[in-house]
Amino acid sequence: MSKAFTKETDQDDDDDLALPAMPAGTKNYITPEGYRRLREELMHLIDVERPKVVEVVSWAASNGDRSENGDYLYGKKRLREIDRRIRFLTKRLDIAEVADPSVHYGNDQVFFGATVTYANSRGEERTITIKGIDEADALKGEVSWISPIARALLKAREGDEVQLMTPGGLEKLEVLEVRYPPPQA
Repeated sequence: MSKAFTKETDQDDDDDLALPAMPAGTKNYITPEGYRRLREELMHLIDVERPKVVEVVSWAASNGDRSENGDYLYGKKRLREIDRRIRFLTKRLDIAEVADPSVHYGNDQVFFGATVTYANSRGEERTITIKGIDEADALKGEVSWISPIARALLKAREGDEVQLMTPGGLEKLEVLEVRYPPPQA
């Protein structure tokens, strides 16, 4: 079949891997741990994953007819996914601004990297950690520093009340505790 009638293209577009939006003129803050994790993933893809897939694709290509060769077709698709992820990670690491939250150890004001315990107007307590957009994991209680809750809490101190605009209306939050990781020796 002619390539003209397939949806596959020769170019790899990064449009489907759009970068999470950052406010204009801001930096891509990330903790040292988050930077290390992204760098390890990049190195693993380059040094381990990609060579394995290239080997499989090369072997599959040597088997002859590529149009019906599942190893070849899947391998090429997987190779495009790996290359796309490598480009994404490279771009993110290039613009990353590593900010060590331990420099604020002992401080009671909320900055990047803080673990904040707050209570809402109903008395429900919640603890979150403010992280970079590439490392935040909501399931672990980590939020991006550009999220509405983090923006409301930033620069507040223990005992302060802040206001957060939610879909249900304005909500008042009281900052109960601010913690930072201890400095590494």
